[in-house]
Amino acid sequence: MSKQGRMQEDSTSTSSSETSDSTEMSGRFRQQTEPPSPVAVAQAEKELRETPEVVAESLKELRALLEKDGTLNFRTDDEVLLIFLRPCKFYAQSAFELMGRVADFKVKHQATIGNCMPDEEKQAWLEHKIVNVLVDRDQHGRRVLIANLGSLWDTKNISGDTVFKLFYLIHILAMGEPEGQIRGVVVVLDFDGLGMKQVAQLTPNFSLRLLSFIQEAMPLRLKEVHIVRQPFIFNIVWKVFTPFLQTKLKSRITFHSNKFGQLHTMLGKHMLPAEYGGDLPPLDYSSKDWYPTIKECEAQIEEWNSWGRKK
Repeated sequence: MSKQGRMQEDSTSTSSSETSDSTEMSGRFRQQTEPPSPVAVAQAEKELRETPEVVAESLKELRALLEKDGTLNFRTDDEVLLIFLRPCKFYAQSAFELMGRVADFKVKHQATIGNCMPDEEKQAWLEHKIVNVLVDRDQHGRRVLIANLGSLWDTKNISGDTVFKLFYLIHILAMGEPEGQIRGVVVVLDFDGLGMKQVAQLTPNFSLRLLSFIQEAMPLRLKEVHIVRQPFIFNIVWKVFTPFLQTKLKSRITFHSNKFGQLHTMLGKHMLPAEYGGDLPPLDYSSKDWYPTIKECEAQIEEWNSWGRKK
């Protein structure tokens, strides 16, 4: 069991079967590659049209589209194609178009992510606390990524490009979790202590690349983005990001400042650390604890990097 991985046993009378399932799935610094839980399977059928008949037909149609196109280089087994079909609710044409956008994003940003591997950003993983993934899933069974973009971001040693690479590597591992493909993911952007040094890194170019990735080329169900502990200076950052935000993503962003009541309602107070008014102690783990997991997945990352447009 991880340092904070044990969920509270007295989860209150309002706990649902989803919360119990979340408890079983959580508590490890590892990529969770098990088949979807029964709760996730039911959710997939309800929200994604994921029935055996639809899955079989969609896989067949997507393979035909890829074969006809001939320009995309991805594995075409069920495991890989499901990564693209699930966020597209098993509409094969939409999944095919997503694969194309992923490939084009890779071409456009080849200099940054073309051969993005864990060792390239080892210092950022081991010596800084910019990114973290909570070991416990939220009350809806979703992974929660914490991004510390305030005073914990040492801009002298960690550039905006490096921050993006950390996000990118995490998303590769998240795609490999069947549970997460269905349940989706949540991002908490913590701007505590944000100053001009960090604001200077959050340029229009950084914002455009990040939001283009999230909105067009990330095969994950991003369900919510929570902005917390933002100071007044955050308004500068928001003005930079706003022009690139599409309606769908904008509708999923919630601002909390230092009031966490709504965050507790949406994620579950029981699984949040004290930093966000949660029931758990302050975080005593960081990206350093996740680094061995990233290293164990190097073959998976390398394979993902090799996919895209045929050369």
